[in-house]
Amino acid sequence: MAKKGKKYLEAAKLVDRSKAYAIEEAIDLVKKTSIVKFDATVEAAFRLGVDPRKADQQIRGAVVLPNGTGKTQRVLVFAKGEKAKEAEAAGADYVGDSEYINKINQGWFEFDVIVATPDMMGEVGKLGRVLGPKGLMPNPKTGTVTFDVERAVKEIKAGKVEYRVDKAGNIHVPIGKTSFESEKLVENFNTIFETMLKVKPAAAKGTYMKNVTVTSTMGPGIKVDPSSVAVK
Repeated sequence: MAKKGKKYLEAAKLVDRSKAYAIEEAIDLVKKTSIVKFDATVEAAFRLGVDPRKADQQIRGAVVLPNGTGKTQRVLVFAKGEKAKEAEAAGADYVGDSEYINKINQGWFEFDVIVATPDMMGEVGKLGRVLGPKGLMPNPKTGTVTFDVERAVKEIKAGKVEYRVDKAGNIHVPIGKTSFESEKLVENFNTIFETMLKVKPAAAKGTYMKNVTVTSTMGPGIKVDPSSVAVK
């Protein structure tokens, strides 16, 4: 394991590792313990009591954060005709079909999210081996395979984030930047937290929210007390 730097060790002293903090306190600590010179990303991490190897316990989806993520996503839309015009009007960065499929095959990745109309998925599916490993493949579960391209583009631009459980039962989701007001980070966190509760698989047994933490880029993890979160 790499040695932790002096700044990290100083920041870590502010955090009681044995304590689960109320979400408001945890967010304040995240801001205080950010050790990087840039506007760090704040991330929420959930360790869930699910077995992702079982099809009925896989969790995947997307949610729009009320205060965005602080990062503007570059959106590529695969669509034709009227749907292509709709995507352009909604603010998509790139809209097209075969020319972008060729560009991606040649190694072009100047985008963050792909939206595709269902009739384009036959073509887009051929990019599976290049898009799949990067997590860029459009998926109906995350709302990125749809004929409602206007809504899809606007939601992504407004701060829609995707979540997906990994093999160990963890989900990591960005909830903003350290420059955000604490209330806005708390609000974004609460939205993710409520979503995690809503998507709990019926087949999941035992404790569902095993561990919840918030952290900033390169900063120490801060445990959150789930009972402190105001769920609507």
